[in-house]
Amino acid sequence: MKVGITLPQFADDAGPALAAAARAEALGLDGVFCFDHLWPMGRPGRPALSAWPLLGALVTSTRTLTIGSLVARIGLLPDRLLESAAHTLAALSGGRFLAGIGTGDHQSAPENRAFGVPYEHAALRRRRLGQVAARLAGSGIAVWVGGGAPPTLEVARAHGLTVNLWGAPASRVAQLRAGGLGVSWGGELEGESAAMAEQLAALAAAGAAWAVVAAPVSLDALAEAARTVQET
Repeated sequence: MKVGITLPQFADDAGPALAAAARAEALGLDGVFCFDHLWPMGRPGRPALSAWPLLGALVTSTRTLTIGSLVARIGLLPDRLLESAAHTLAALSGGRFLAGIGTGDHQSAPENRAFGVPYEHAALRRRRLGQVAARLAGSGIAVWVGGGAPPTLEVARAHGLTVNLWGAPASRVAQLRAGGLGVSWGGELEGESAAMAEQLAALAAAGAAWAVVAAPVSLDALAEAARTVQET
């Protein structure tokens, strides 16, 4: 199982996010990921670094890390523009870009409306998700579909894609893996290195391909925990 982090991007200053990516790479972690939220969840008006420019900066500031969106919401950009951004990052990074995409939910609706972006019906967003995911995957870009709702799982099944679950227990990972789906996990880990290693080991045993740990987290402790699990 690979282990990555989300970056501390809810700030005006890009320095901490770029420094976290550099430290993650130096410690041997596998990837860094960016949210596309326009403000921190539930805190309108607070600063947030835009995902796509930040991902572009990471292309030039890192060499080995997987760089990904977690997740880019359908409808925030026109579909073809989202695909163009993904293709550009894949080309610039030498194939290190991973496209996590999703439909968003009611919690992200206020962001869309505040920025003048239409918030479409869930069924339409899911249909567009399937179309975009199929085109990106068909071009050779790794794709994760964000969310564990049954209609989203059907999109993943239809196109043979990995599902990204946020904050799900290892038992849910195992359940979906038993049903034939690829699964990546994202969320918070608690405690020091040993406790994190225990949680990572449970996810690995359940069949998760990735664990993406949310900031803030001690990168040194996480890297130690990841080594413990990956070397077992």
